[in-house]
Amino acid sequence: MGERLKGTCLCGACTFTAVPGAEAGVCHCGMCRKWSGGMLIVADCGDSLVFDDGAPVVRYSSSDWGERAFCGKCGSSLAWMSKDGSMAVASIQAFEDPSRFRISTQICIDRKPDNYALANETATETEAELFAKFAPSTESDA
Repeated sequence: MGERLKGTCLCGACTFTAVPGAEAGVCHCGMCRKWSGGMLIVADCGDSLVFDDGAPVVRYSSSDWGERAFCGKCGSSLAWMSKDGSMAVASIQAFEDPSRFRISTQICIDRKPDNYALANETATETEAELFAKFAPSTESDA
C-alpha cells in the first residue's frame, strides 16, 4: 500500500481517504456491471477506507458478505466493502489520477460481455474460482 489519497464522488458531497495499492482489478460480475454502468475498476484499500464525517454515503447490502457504497446526492459508485470491515476496494475513478493504478487482474472473466476487452494482459479468475476462495471450508478436523 502507498500514500493516503483523497477520493470524491461526482458532485463532491462524498469524500473519503484511503491507502490504496498501486494495482487495480476489474470485476465483470453482473452486480458490478449494473452498479457501475460497465466494468468496475477498483484498487484494494484493505481496511484503510474512511468516509468523511457528514458525507451522504448510502450503503447497499448486495450480498451476505458485502455492501456497496455510493453518494446519496449524485449516485456515484464509490466502494465495495466486506461487512466485517476487513476489506474495501474503491473505484479508481474516485481518485484524482486514476491512471496511477496499473490494471493487473480481472475477476468474473466468464461474465464479461463480448463487446469490450482490455488492451493489456492481466491475470484472470472465473466467478466460480472467486467464490471458491471465500466459501466456508467443508473439511472436518476429525
